[in-house]
Amino acid sequence: MPRLPEGVDTSIPNVARMYDYYLGGKDNFEADRVAAEEIMQLVPVTRAEATTNRKFLRLAVRYLAAEAGISQFLDIGVGLPTRGAVHEVAREVNPEARVAYVDYDPVVISHANALLARPDRAVAVRGDLREPAVLLEDPVIRGHLDFGRPVAVILLAILHFISGDDDPAGIIATIRDALAPGSYLVISHIVPGRVQDKEVDKDVADRVYKIYEQASERLHPRTPAEITRLLDGFELIEPEVLARHAQAFERDAAVSASPVGWRVLARKP
Repeated sequence: MPRLPEGVDTSIPNVARMYDYYLGGKDNFEADRVAAEEIMQLVPVTRAEATTNRKFLRLAVRYLAAEAGISQFLDIGVGLPTRGAVHEVAREVNPEARVAYVDYDPVVISHANALLARPDRAVAVRGDLREPAVLLEDPVIRGHLDFGRPVAVILLAILHFISGDDDPAGIIATIRDALAPGSYLVISHIVPGRVQDKEVDKDVADRVYKIYEQASERLHPRTPAEITRLLDGFELIEPEVLARHAQAFERDAAVSASPVGWRVLARKP
């Protein structure tokens, strides 16, 4: 990894670097790898789930750019860079697509900026989903995206790090109200209690939560019904829509439920 920004503690497992390790990346440290290996031993589908999540992201972005006519993307909680990033996928369809990346981790933003060869088409800024109004008023984002036109907001594997005390419904409502009609949300979220149609042993679940309690963020799984309730004011896009689109691209990309995750594409009418 390149030189880290001042104040970054590599002794504490970082959820973005753990996710990078799940995906087979190299941008992680010993503490991240140890925690990630413990999670994968407890939940063996973790690595496959992370890979499927990335496939879903690519599929959704390609669908939005090709079928829904979306040319603006706001990826919040982007995590460490990997192949098939939003700007790469969107520009395969529309070379003029504009992307704004947001993360609260300075290491993530440093990496993202290093990858953006075309800063006129993509920017990366530091911001926190827990402060959506501040994030959405960021002058770099406002200068890059036109919120008078539809924008696709991507919340991939981030909402399950937002506690109930942080008011996830209010966060989504703030984002919704800032978006033009015809905008979209792309969400993936961990669900509790089941892996491969079997109940998760309570001791296993408790051990997973304990590992994340020692990491940079705690885990807050939600049921599909709880996730859906966060989306007041949005209409859900049926999974079959993406499934048909997937036939021409990634046939094995999950479009909704999976062993431990829930994936949603929603539209603001």
